[in-house]
Amino acid sequence: MSKLYEQYLKLKKENSNKLYLFKCGTFYYMLDEDAKKVSENFPLKLLPFTEDVVKCSFPVTRLGYYIAEFQKLNFDFEIIDNKYSKIENYQDYLNNESLKNIINKILDLDLNNITMRESYDILEDLQLKCKNILDREN
Repeated sequence: MSKLYEQYLKLKKENSNKLYLFKCGTFYYMLDEDAKKVSENFPLKLLPFTEDVVKCSFPVTRLGYYIAEFQKLNFDFEIIDNKYSKIENYQDYLNNESLKNIINKILDLDLNNITMRESYDILEDLQLKCKNILDREN
């Protein structure tokens, strides 16, 4: 049995009514009954996770959308991201993830091989992303 599924079963024992979204790389996965519930409400395909268990997922870039939609449907859900002990505030979590992406983009720049135009475009893009983060906070 996978560690992810073991973690899912443990969490479901604690609260069987809650949906658990597991961050794995660039996707959020829902397993078993959670996957079935989500796929009934959203166009996400159910795929085999194991012989007896299904999963569905969405890319991390769509997290804000799904948080808003889950809240509209009054889903009780929790994000499980092993980089954090417990996520209490989803907006702060979204902002932290966005800021990490901005920092990584800056760190990945090859400053010896970039044109002035590319530099400007990158700065403009980063400025827009930072404004979006601030707008979400207000």
